[in-house]
Amino acid sequence: MGAERWIPREADLLTCCASRRWARTVAAGRHGDPAALRAASARALAELDWEDVMEALAAHPRIGDRVAGSGQEARWSRDEQSGMDTAAEDVRRALAEGNLAYEKRFGHVFLACATGCRAAELLAALRARLGNDIGTERRVVRAELSKIVDLRLARLVTEEGR
Repeated sequence: MGAERWIPREADLLTCCASRRWARTVAAGRHGDPAALRAASARALAELDWEDVMEALAAHPRIGDRVAGSGQEARWSRDEQSGMDTAAEDVRRALAEGNLAYEKRFGHVFLACATGCRAAELLAALRARLGNDIGTERRVVRAELSKIVDLRLARLVTEEGR
């Protein structure tokens, strides 16, 4: 890559995180390498208002929902939730019920970094997090969002050949 700096396009960044504020902030920077990009992303995520986080959450499907489409974000989501592919029907049903209870309690989709997780692990996390107070849950959501965005940025860099 030499002295050239990679400036990711905002549209590409939005596939990693649907917060327009995050994407604008990261796209405005000059990133000499993937580590610098990921560090800029982490800083931008930490500075998001809760409304910006909610914008990002709105783009995430429920755990257990099969995302349709052939776009990059849909493909990534299916890959991230591949642990659901072999889930037993009772676990799927419990996740669907838990998702609804979670959304009623917290007002947004249950977000968990599902990469490498089995359905039973995700169900256990959902059930445990239903007991969180709002402040605690918001901190957990931010941490999970950060993990997802970091993984997606790494994929974006790899798929873009950077």
